[in-house]
Amino acid sequence: GTLRLAQSVNVEEPDPDAAVSRIAAAIGEPARARMLYCLIDGHARTSTELAVIGEVSPSTASVHLNRLRAERLIKVVVQGRHRYYSLEGPNVARALEALSVLAFGPAAAFVPNTPSALRAARTCYDHIAGALGVAIHDAFRSLGWIATAPSESAAYEVTAKGDAGLGSLGIDVDAARGLRRRFAYPCLDWSERRPHLGGALAAAVLKVALKRRWVTQDLDSRALEITNQGRRELRSRLGIRL
Repeated sequence: GTLRLAQSVNVEEPDPDAAVSRIAAAIGEPARARMLYCLIDGHARTSTELAVIGEVSPSTASVHLNRLRAERLIKVVVQGRHRYYSLEGPNVARALEALSVLAFGPAAAFVPNTPSALRAARTCYDHIAGALGVAIHDAFRSLGWIATAPSESAAYEVTAKGDAGLGSLGIDVDAARGLRRRFAYPCLDWSERRPHLGGALAAAVLKVALKRRWVTQDLDSRALEITNQGRRELRSRLGIRL
């Protein structure tokens, strides 16, 4: 497991033993270990949050994060003025899980401090964010309606199955694809710290949800309220239970 991690992290490393040693040293520093283990829950965090978790100053945290990025143990997503850090991939998580068996129990769960109304469902520009947005993203993925575009890892394409499924919801996929903007991509949710769906396709989803009154929009904030009808439709059509 550790050797596979080393090979996946440093594909050009001529000496696997040196790669393992370097990765072990990166993980082994206490502040960096705390940062990595807090990311094992799959949620992204800012450098400020990771500095607190690592019990170091913000400047020291930046040095540690650069070291972890250099070893490809973590990755960063830049969104506006914010930078969110997460584990590089499942191989890193599996290695950390294996080490935790020897060291200590599972890491504490991520607990957001976002107001509950906004965390449940809200607008993110012109698409759905919050727990509902993440659930829709995950449902589209698990149903096989969207898949990572082969030409761009940070973009989605609609599958043949998705054309039919999204069409059944009243979404005009071709119209969304024809707009002069990004079609579909994972947008990191700032309260859930997991992706919701962004782009023209996501905007079309929100329009349908509002038109069919699956959600209603709060005129005084970004909050969306999921209606009883919306809960029934989301459960029956997408398998989403909220």
